Amino acid sequence: MKLLFLIHSLASGGAERVTANLANHWARVGHDVTIVTIEHAALDHYTLAPSVRRVALGLAGNSAGSVAALSGNLNRVRAVRRVLRQERPDVAIAMMTQANVLLAIASQGLGLHTIGSERSHPAQMPVGRMWNVLRRFWYGRLGAMVALAGETRDWLARHTSARNIAVIANPVPWPFPRQEPVLPVRGDSATGRRLLLAVGRLSEEKGFPTLIACFATLARVHPEWDLAILGKGDQRSELEAMVNEHGLGERVLLPGVAGNVGDWYAAADLFVMSSRFEGFPNTLAEAMSHGLPAVSFDCDTGPRDIIRHEVDGLLVEPENAAAMERALDRLMKDEALRARFAGRAAEARERFSPDTTIAKWERLFEQVQGH
Repeated sequence: MKLLFLIHSLASGGAERVTANLANHWARVGHDVTIVTIEHAALDHYTLAPSVRRVALGLAGNSAGSVAALSGNLNRVRAVRRVLRQERPDVAIAMMTQANVLLAIASQGLGLHTIGSERSHPAQMPVGRMWNVLRRFWYGRLGAMVALAGETRDWLARHTSARNIAVIANPVPWPFPRQEPVLPVRGDSATGRRLLLAVGRLSEEKGFPTLIACFATLARVHPEWDLAILGKGDQRSELEAMVNEHGLGERVLLPGVAGNVGDWYAAADLFVMSSRFEGFPNTLAEAMSHGLPAVSFDCDTGPRDIIRHEVDGLLVEPENAAAMERALDRLMKDEALRARFAGRAAEARERFSPDTTIAKWERLFEQVQGH
């Protein structure tokens, strides 16, 4: 089978990681796979299998004004259409809103089987008036849509013309791939130090200022614990300032993006997710696959599909910093409870195994092709 993925870029991020993982799997089992990005390949963070064809259009960038934006998007549609004509995939899959719309428009009249995929919950991720209108109309022109959670499926059914909507969670690879950059892990329980770990883009939706504020209080009563937040983003300066303001320079780490994030999962004692909203939080499922108990805000979608409350972790009221602080304190001071949750958390390896996810995607491929 010939597959083509369309995504904005392969820079560090959850949707980008899933795209690379899916493409690599199908390439390894003998399918013909192409990944097309709107961005340049110089931004690529994830390693692709040698047989995956890589097409980088290099047409990303903000436009100054509506006329320039229209012109830029028309150029992207033409470029994507040229690639679709050349590749003639059996199934073309787009990742995230703009790519979904571009694929829907560019594939018109080509007789291709197409699938769009929302990688976050649209109600929590405004895309602007123009893209909202385009999404509402063009999603119905795709052969199918994929949502990460039932709430997202229901939103798409209410707010777009999409009708064939499948719910497919992200796959969690095991063992976890390791690549550059390799960052030395801070934290060694043998020395009595404990590590609270968070992973994600350093951006507003991840709620890291709330997490640092919570840890500033907890650090006083749990002197053996450190906090590490892996990732990069435009909030880095703000977070560094908060760390310094609270005098936590030796206790809170912001080391950047780790290609060896699996080593950090393995070394940590507890995982925390402070997000204001999520689609399907890959890092949460990954951490639990490594046997990490977890605490997360119970935002609209995502964490409740992964954490089983009081079984392998704790869900707390969204954006309630006091509740987050209490939940973290409960687990930080109770090693036996952490161990009990950790034993069940590792079941995520099977619950979100690539085999389970791949089977659902392949059934959807057969459906859109009419097999």
